[in-house]
Amino acid sequence: MTVTIDGSASVTINSGAVLGINSATAVPSTSGTSIDFTSIPSYVKRITVMFSGVSTNGSSDLVVQLGTGGTPTYTTSGYISAASTSAGTNFPATTGFAVAGVTAAANAYYGSILFSTLGTNIWVSSGSVTTGNGSQGNSGGVSLAGNVTALRLTTVGGVNTFDAGSINILYE
Repeated sequence: MTVTIDGSASVTINSGAVLGINSATAVPSTSGTSIDFTSIPSYVKRITVMFSGVSTNGSSDLVVQLGTGGTPTYTTSGYISAASTSAGTNFPATTGFAVAGVTAAANAYYGSILFSTLGTNIWVSSGSVTTGNGSQGNSGGVSLAGNVTALRLTTVGGVNTFDAGSINILYE
């Protein structure tokens, strides 16, 4: 489709492309060991994950894993990532992008993380979360086998159950 703007410029839009920032539907994080977003279009270049009061029943650290393909295959290794507390303690993660370390069943996390592609299926992250008692910055990178089509929030080892809060994503 070609759109003419003020009679002087035209823009060609590829079939199926959606311009701007798109929001998924917020998901309660009140049950299960993972929260999945599986309808991410393969053309997406940036994803923002937002946390509001997200909590689990245990102490395993939170991680985000990216998935590829029509029936998503989640990448569960090869991440170079860490979360660092405001006190300077570092929590590395290799099974996903680190969200937070020093996780406790009583913690409820608020904040956001931005994921961006460098192209060629290399993704990086940067963000921060807080429990209200101090903040944790996080960042990382991973090389994937294909375009991102899914995103999963889980815990290291997938052992804890979500028990409070909600999560949503924006993608563009």
